[in-house]
Amino acid sequence: MPSSDWIAFWDTKHPIYVNERHQVAHFRRIARDIAQYAPEGGHGVMLDYGCGEAQSADLVAEKLARLILCEPAPNVRATLAGRFAGNGRIVVRKPEDVATMPARSLDVVVMHSVLQYLSASDLDALLALFYRLLKPGGLFVLGDVIPRKVSALGDALALLRFGRQEGFTRAAVYGLVRTRFSKYWRLRKSMGLARYDDAEITAKLEAAGFTVERAATNIGHNDKRMTFLARTR
Repeated sequence: MPSSDWIAFWDTKHPIYVNERHQVAHFRRIARDIAQYAPEGGHGVMLDYGCGEAQSADLVAEKLARLILCEPAPNVRATLAGRFAGNGRIVVRKPEDVATMPARSLDVVVMHSVLQYLSASDLDALLALFYRLLKPGGLFVLGDVIPRKVSALGDALALLRFGRQEGFTRAAVYGLVRTRFSKYWRLRKSMGLARYDDAEITAKLEAAGFTVERAATNIGHNDKRMTFLARTR
């Protein structure tokens, strides 16, 4: 689980999204990319661990029998529960609930844009948990892995490209300036973000028992980051 400082940050209003258009486009893109990993037939069960606000999770749930949204931040979790209260395919859980779920009860686990906030030991514990929860041949999708050579400048350029595609370029420029002086940037400087090269994260996943391949594209707009597909044996 991310540190309490990061959880507290994501549980309050923050400047990560430069405007509403950015926010809507972001969650729509994430949902579209995650939905491609739903098992065929519409009968699968997926866990989205550390899902955040997941505003377009209903687009993923359409392809599943059950989508479990797991979020450690209590305010975000309450908002999720309210937003999807009428959707019988979506349930919202806290990490403590997921830790006690039955073994081999999930077809897919997704953890997107969470790894960078985890210590190495926390990652190892989660990999063991996910391996236990997945059915034989189940899929773990690890998204938004930051390579060691990707800098904050690379993230900024990726946001500007996304802004051009989605029509919020000017707001993206302003938002980057605002973020540079925000609590997010102070936390990022003081605590750092976990980074892994391809071989390092592959070794981590294989040590946990998975067979691993790198996905052709990352989940989300940042094509300098990586997504890995890991299956239980």
